[in-house]
Amino acid sequence: MLYHLFEYLKSLGYDFPGIGLMQYISFRSLCCAVFAILSAWLLGDKTINYLRRRQIGETVRDLGLEGELQKKGTPTMGGVIIIISILIPTLLFCDLSNTNIILLSVTTIWLGCLGFADDYIKVFKKNKDGLSPKAKLVAQLALGLAVGLTLYLTSEQGISYSHTTIPFFKGNEFDYKWLIPGSGPVVRAMQGILYVLIIAFIITACSNGTNLADGMDGLTTGISAVVGASLGILAYLSGHTGIAEYLNIMHLPDVGEVTVFSVAFVGALLGFLWYNCFPAQIFMGDTGSLALGGIIGVMAVLIRKELLLPVLCGIFLVESLSVMAQRVYFKYTKKKTGTGVRIFRMAPLHHHYQKENPDALLQRPRKIQPENRIVVRFWIISILLAAFTIVTLKIR
Repeated sequence: MLYHLFEYLKSLGYDFPGIGLMQYISFRSLCCAVFAILSAWLLGDKTINYLRRRQIGETVRDLGLEGELQKKGTPTMGGVIIIISILIPTLLFCDLSNTNIILLSVTTIWLGCLGFADDYIKVFKKNKDGLSPKAKLVAQLALGLAVGLTLYLTSEQGISYSHTTIPFFKGNEFDYKWLIPGSGPVVRAMQGILYVLIIAFIITACSNGTNLADGMDGLTTGISAVVGASLGILAYLSGHTGIAEYLNIMHLPDVGEVTVFSVAFVGALLGFLWYNCFPAQIFMGDTGSLALGGIIGVMAVLIRKELLLPVLCGIFLVESLSVMAQRVYFKYTKKKTGTGVRIFRMAPLHHHYQKENPDALLQRPRKIQPENRIVVRFWIISILLAAFTIVTLKIR
């Protein structure tokens, strides 16, 4: 709103000191960071006190994890704080006519509402299962299809919708059309459909991957902030004509605005981390975790860096794979021998370090690790992965 107000005043001929600041991505990003952090701080106290008065807290099952029972009754659904803290600076300082900002705002609201509905059923309806997995999957896929279709119909200036960045190859570009070679209207339609389906899969996978990793104080919050900051840097590099030419990377004229949104995203997470770090005063719940992954997926798609996500979101990927591997191997061994065997002491992976299970295949490390140590080490790994992801732009 402020961005459009200042642009309107300029068009009327006003020329007071500072009127041109809003055209700079760096200035608006700084404003977004400040407003997002302050919004999260102010909302945090009020939300925590409100939830405590209403006795809206986490229900904990005794799974034998260290420090688990102390979390009982901790306020949940704190993802509302993150979502509001993202949207406030976005509305104030982003170019709301930019298609990328519209898609990111819709993603934030859509997945935030989906997660809120899931948490509401768990907390208020006392149904620990929440929304059915099928309902969540349908909602996530619907968003992914909408984003993919929008990008298909509104390609960047002179840039095909199907081009993206691929690491380690000369030119650093990959065209999804190569998956279905040929020409003609039928082939082009098939290429477009395949692209939309791939984008929908990526966004859905990111949303679910973040959701699975949300199990320790500050874990998902901190990693998401690192990933969001990295995507913001990549968006700025891709949107800047001179830097993109110097680095010989794909130049995307309109994605610089994604940088402003990403800073609001990171600021909201840092403000929320103030209350979510160990020992957590509030949990984000599915309201936050489903939205964070979806936002990360959409940001990566918009700046054509989605093929870098397996590296950048390596922690989320490994967490998801650990769950799948655990289930598949347990079912396989149970069917073959009658007794199911687990690979990890517990899945997702972060819980493996918290629990004793002598029957699991993997027994390293031998000692149970404190929760805050696991979280900080996962943060460090995430930072290293983020640095490597950015470096891949020059590794060819």
